[in-house]
Amino acid sequence: MHDIEPPRSGSPFLRLGALLAGLAVGLGAFAAHGMKAHYDAAALVTFETGARYQMYHALALLGCGALAGQGHRTTAAGWSFVAGILLFSGSLYAMTWTGLRWLGAVTPFGGVAFLIGWLLLAIAAGRRPRG
Repeated sequence: MHDIEPPRSGSPFLRLGALLAGLAVGLGAFAAHGMKAHYDAAALVTFETGARYQMYHALALLGCGALAGQGHRTTAAGWSFVAGILLFSGSLYAMTWTGLRWLGAVTPFGGVAFLIGWLLLAIAAGRRPRG
């Protein structure tokens, strides 16, 4: 039986995942405390959805970093999660802060990136470890 290789030191996903998870905590706290007086309930829910999905996928990035030795599908999954965070969560944050509702048209592209990432990660997890 083969063991999973340890993460390569060059894998960016452990660092990115940790930074994006910390940012999600900070943004969530900012929404809960600093934004309440300035935004309506619907805007806060939108913003908090962005922070929640950012956290989920930051944790997924940590998983991609831990599985970095599994091959190119794990790497592709990680970059799909990064794209999803930027497009999905980023569009929700921008929509809340600017009031530009048309930015909501970007959000589904982030959702698709998340789905692609999960599919790639599932395929990578089903493969026999390299080695």
